[in-house]
Amino acid sequence: MVAPDFSKSQTSSSPMAKPTLRHKASACLADGFLFLGGALVALLLVWTLWSFITPSINPSDFDSINAQLNPPSDVSSSQSCHTGPSLAYDPPDVTFYDDPKLSYSIQKPMKNWDEKRRQWLKRHPSFASGAGERVLLLTASQPAPCRNPIGDHLLLRFFKNKVDYCRIHGYDIFYNNALLQPEMFAYWAKLPVVRAAMIAHPEAEWIWWVDSDAMFTDMEFKLPLERYKNHNLIVHGWAHLIYDRKSWTGLNAGVFLIRNCQWSMDFMDVWASMGPQTPNYEKWGQILKSTIPDKLFPESDDQTGLVYLLYKEKEKWADKIYLEAEYYFEGYWEEIVKTFDNITGKYTEMEKGAGELRRRHAEKVSEQYGAFREKYLKDAGNGKGSWRRPFITHFTGCQPCSGDHNQMYSGGSCWDGMRKALNFADNQVLRKYGFVHPDALDPSVSEVPYDYPA
Repeated sequence: MVAPDFSKSQTSSSPMAKPTLRHKASACLADGFLFLGGALVALLLVWTLWSFITPSINPSDFDSINAQLNPPSDVSSSQSCHTGPSLAYDPPDVTFYDDPKLSYSIQKPMKNWDEKRRQWLKRHPSFASGAGERVLLLTASQPAPCRNPIGDHLLLRFFKNKVDYCRIHGYDIFYNNALLQPEMFAYWAKLPVVRAAMIAHPEAEWIWWVDSDAMFTDMEFKLPLERYKNHNLIVHGWAHLIYDRKSWTGLNAGVFLIRNCQWSMDFMDVWASMGPQTPNYEKWGQILKSTIPDKLFPESDDQTGLVYLLYKEKEKWADKIYLEAEYYFEGYWEEIVKTFDNITGKYTEMEKGAGELRRRHAEKVSEQYGAFREKYLKDAGNGKGSWRRPFITHFTGCQPCSGDHNQMYSGGSCWDGMRKALNFADNQVLRKYGFVHPDALDPSVSEVPYDYPA
């Protein structure tokens, strides 16, 4: 509709006629009434429409309405609504948790676990998004204080390192210092913890065991979960050492990633059947020693047991076990620690020529900068001989808590190596807070200047 033009007189007159004063006043008065009438109609129309659309709004509601219509400029619409897992909601629907026969113990088999998990996730839909990549990291230490005078301090720093890594990448972490199955001591103690964690965390797709004497030394690197989509157990290992040489060092069982599924439940039942809680423990020690040529003692241990299952029951288990040898899924500390100085120098040179890597940023978005760095690492290689930061450095044989280190190297080399590795990793974290350790063996820190190391 075209609005009427109130700027001209609506009376008919000759264009040549000279208006009188009376006529001028009448025209002005008529124009005024028309204008006021039109304005009043428009106002009533707007008020009517507004009342229809918003029938009842209290004055106190206007702040809320304004906030919804005009969110702060620094908050995106996607951030204004929290859509993450609901930690305060557990519906009354019956789940496997309500079964009085349910046991967290590794000594009682779990059946239909995949279906139980599926039903739980169905009843907790807020956990569905990202469920396939949800990781829970587990680590542990003994219930009693360490005999080594500096052992508890070292374990605290090892644990802090794992907490730092999990915080940066959004992983949950559980630290255990209780023997969940007292008869499963030493290296066997991890299996009851893994089993209980699977049941306690049906929302987690992966359970990641990391020994207490292993630490993250590349805080940016993230597990390539897509690579493992068709596997259920990932360990650092080499097929030729297992199948050709039958060596107990063909893999390392101190760090492993296991899928939270029925296959894993069944596999751990078989694996644990070689442990000290069973009446066949001594028998298994003899079997493992006679099968694995380089095993020195007739004692059943978790690592040799895992090698045995791969070698003897390859057709049953091997297709779902990924032997990761492309990068340091975990690496032997003695060959790694001596490379830290060279790696630090390489990364410093890299950052001097890459402003995007030097840019200050919030710790929460660190993964983006790890992705930025990948293009500068394409020629760095992986594993031994590489100048890429090793993902996990494992201080096997050092025994930081007891102090009873392997006699092939001195205690001093173990403790210095740990301090150097811890500072190497800690610098990657503290950098986000504006500080670094200038000396690899000194806990003191210095402030990092802006645009370092340009």
